[in-house]
Amino acid sequence: MTLTITHAAHPTDAQREAILAPLRAYNLREGGNPGLVPVALLLTDADGAELGGLWGKIAYDWLFIELLAVPASHRGQGHGEALMARAEALARTHGCVGIWLDTYAFQARGFYEKLGFAVFGTLADHPRGQSRFFLQKPLAPLAA
Repeated sequence: MTLTITHAAHPTDAQREAILAPLRAYNLREGGNPGLVPVALLLTDADGAELGGLWGKIAYDWLFIELLAVPASHRGQGHGEALMARAEALARTHGCVGIWLDTYAFQARGFYEKLGFAVFGTLADHPRGQSRFFLQKPLAPLAA
């Protein structure tokens, strides 16, 4: 069978799924069930409007934090730390080995390091003149 490469200028969800399906099958066969659990912790105001929060997923015994956003007008009030503490508690409840995430040099590396995260990888010039950092925080088992 001959295969060709086609560039999808405007990729669809179906095209993403066509790429993801064989990868998912391979990962299940080789790594087992990842135990995927979506994580969404929302910051809401008094009217119930969702203004930010934390988005991630638990897979293969680690919590990956994909997004953390606190509106500028609410920063410095402990909301980011509270979201991270809640995420860590959730990760522990699910028996996670640790938490990992990434951030840019112009974002929140110091914030995460203050919470016990350590850099395990750096991607230089992403964007040019900046760096992207990959951080992790191993979770010690809770004392019984």
